[in-house]
Amino acid sequence: MLIDLKKITHVSRRITQTLGPGWWEKAGDKGLVLGFEDPLSVSVEIYRAGDKYVLEGSLNGSLQVRCDRCTESYRRELKTAFRLFLAPPPRDGFDEEVALTPEDLAGDFIVGETVELDDIIREQIYLAVPMKSLCRIDCRGLCPECGADLNQGDCRCLKSSGRPEFAKLKNLKFEGE
Repeated sequence: MLIDLKKITHVSRRITQTLGPGWWEKAGDKGLVLGFEDPLSVSVEIYRAGDKYVLEGSLNGSLQVRCDRCTESYRRELKTAFRLFLAPPPRDGFDEEVALTPEDLAGDFIVGETVELDDIIREQIYLAVPMKSLCRIDCRGLCPECGADLNQGDCRCLKSSGRPEFAKLKNLKFEGE
């Protein structure tokens, strides 16, 4: 959904949407987030503050996410609020070093007269999912030798004892042995 920034004034404009499972699949991204488990409820309020635009919103729903340890998919609830500042790029460019404020880190630069709301929603979904996503806290993951899912039971591969970095030392012969 495109938002025409020329129509945004100091009075806020509210946008509410319900995004179905097909919305995520259109992006073709099959990374950590696999899709929506239920429709995603999106509420965004946008208004102008000086030369900047402020987007305040919330996302509610559930996602289908891939576990980082066992690679199985699982359901993850999503309930997050966000605030984003959109500003035109500086007129004089970025030639000198500038210390960023927390407000600068919550912002983005706009190019042109429109903003793609779908891109902002997708970014906020990725920011809401933890960097290490686990299906459960005690997920055992995959066997590094055979690739078996250790949550289903122990694998049958022969594991050598000790650290793999020191495996070559087992063959070391000392003088007199």
